[in-house]
Amino acid sequence: MQITQRGGVLQVNITDINVLQASYMPYVTGGGLFVPSAQLISLGEDVFVLATLPGQNQKIPLTGKVIWINHTATDTKPQGFGIQLAGEKGRFYQEEAEKLLGNRLYSSAPSYTV
Repeated sequence: MQITQRGGVLQVNITDINVLQASYMPYVTGGGLFVPSAQLISLGEDVFVLATLPGQNQKIPLTGKVIWINHTATDTKPQGFGIQLAGEKGRFYQEEAEKLLGNRLYSSAPSYTV
């Protein structure tokens, strides 16, 4: 996964299905996405993220509220935050991510959040 920041806009390039599985939060209503970042952020804050899906170059503009923060990186979890996806683009990302993950959606594989 690559993360870049341009003028306050975070860009997340999810390169493969394993990273998507670790980053996507299916248990969040409307879907959620973990964003690796050292940016100072607060719970409930609205954020804007440009994200890709594995095998796609299209950057999807996502908005959402911060619902999870990992302030310090560990061996298995990077520093960053999770957002609850919102709006039409959020629904699109949720549907596409869940299609790609298929039967891996609720796998017990390690996650960047819980």
